[in-house]
Amino acid sequence: MAELTLGPGEALFYEHVPPADGGGRTFVFFNALIGDHRLWDGEIAAALRRAGHGTLLWAYRGQTPSRFVPGTDLSAALIVDDALRLLAAAEPARPVLVGLAHGGLHAVRTHLARARTGTGADGLVLINGVRRPGPRQRWLDEAAARCVEVGGLDLYADLYTPLMFGEDWLATHRARFLKHRPYVPFDHDSGPYLLLAAAGTADWAAPWEDLDLPVLLLTGAQDRLFLDPDHLDAVAARLPRARRRDVPGAGHLLPMERPGTVADALLDFVGGLPDGG
Repeated sequence: MAELTLGPGEALFYEHVPPADGGGRTFVFFNALIGDHRLWDGEIAAALRRAGHGTLLWAYRGQTPSRFVPGTDLSAALIVDDALRLLAAAEPARPVLVGLAHGGLHAVRTHLARARTGTGADGLVLINGVRRPGPRQRWLDEAAARCVEVGGLDLYADLYTPLMFGEDWLATHRARFLKHRPYVPFDHDSGPYLLLAAAGTADWAAPWEDLDLPVLLLTGAQDRLFLDPDHLDAVAARLPRARRRDVPGAGHLLPMERPGTVADALLDFVGGLPDGG
């Protein structure tokens, strides 16, 4: 475990394992807003390291165990700025940026900023990380914040889990949800609440044509909450070097639902990259 100090009382947690040899790449993971780096730090990261690749796991300010001070605006722009500072400090070898949900958009914005200085990524993987900009997305962002404001993550999970996961996962894990107990609101000063409250600052109208690098769109076909197939097709058509991989029977949180599939997809993706990216 390491920390990148950002200022008094503020720091980013990260864990950087370089590739085992010069032929490996470093997978840099961008988390969803709900959850943190631990979603990757198990079967996925272990499989990549066994194959000789490196990993860079980190937590946004507002996610455990990174630190922030009251009054910090945990906006999308701040997350991207923090990612740029972390990458400049850690200098991961031959990075491939991997983002889940909002993390996909943050990875896109981070690559575009670094590409302007000649330090862009070798590849980019968006796991359910494409959304149609507009009133529906803004509504969903505001509803998520309102939901945890009223009843915390338990209420959010009870309401949205059937829309976010595949049928098989739901059947297996049903007993974990809809407990008959009081919902507990999120503290309005807590990091998870502030991240969700600032979710609407993310601009999903990305300049997809500017992503002149290999991009893998990894999609859970049973994501009933965020997946817009027509918009995904349109984005794929705008990407100069897009690759597609759809996962039938799985939903939004693929690293939780199908970690082995995610690890295999990442290894297949970098296996097809040219030596220069």
